[in-house]
Amino acid sequence: MFRAQILLPLLALSMRVVAHGNVDTVTISGQVYTAYQPYQDPYKNPVPDRIERAIPGNGPVEDVTLLDIQCNGQGGTGAKPAALVASAAAGDQMSFHWTDWPSSHVGPVITYMGAVPSNTDITEYAPTGSDVVWFKIDEGGYENGKWAGTDILTSQNSTWTVTIPSALKAGQYLVRHEIIALHSAGSYPGAQFYPDCFQIELTGSGTETPVSDALVAFPGAYTADTPGIVFNVYNGKPDAQQSGDAPLK
Repeated sequence: MFRAQILLPLLALSMRVVAHGNVDTVTISGQVYTAYQPYQDPYKNPVPDRIERAIPGNGPVEDVTLLDIQCNGQGGTGAKPAALVASAAAGDQMSFHWTDWPSSHVGPVITYMGAVPSNTDITEYAPTGSDVVWFKIDEGGYENGKWAGTDILTSQNSTWTVTIPSALKAGQYLVRHEIIALHSAGSYPGAQFYPDCFQIELTGSGTETPVSDALVAFPGAYTADTPGIVFNVYNGKPDAQQSGDAPLK
């Protein structure tokens, strides 16, 4: 028993050394929430309740056909709902702080939201791959010789801030925030996806919902043929996919 207690923390530490990055805190309108801590939370008794859906570690998802691409689950099963829900108002800012991000892992930073069905509680809702509910609210790519996922993120103290659309209809939403690392994206599979999903209860008097053409599913939003998923960052310039506009931004 004593040996097992020693090995678990050591295993977690070794995994962290060879892995990459994840969101460790999120701030919503000044309120700081601790994100799910994959190398600490599972070993606590009781396991802390979070607003973020549990992730297996700080490594990537590379297979865009798996349900894991949605919220960084494990083994193709996706991420289970979290126990807590953060309160946010339409128009609020959300700031995502990332753990140390490797300078080699260049790529875009993208944020989606997904509405929870009105007859379902977010703490019990797990979108299937056929649930076309996700819409993009923010994207940073390649601009003036700088990548969002490295240069700009680093210059902002490893923090990326997005604004929840001010006219968005109130309700429960999942917020999916990710970096796509393109350092090995010369062929598929190669691009590395690092999504984190957070649960919010949105308030406000807004009435807007995204048009159907702006909605996507995960998996489904990305394929091996999606522009920018296969891209050689060492030979050529990024195309428009890395710096496109987001609906409801």
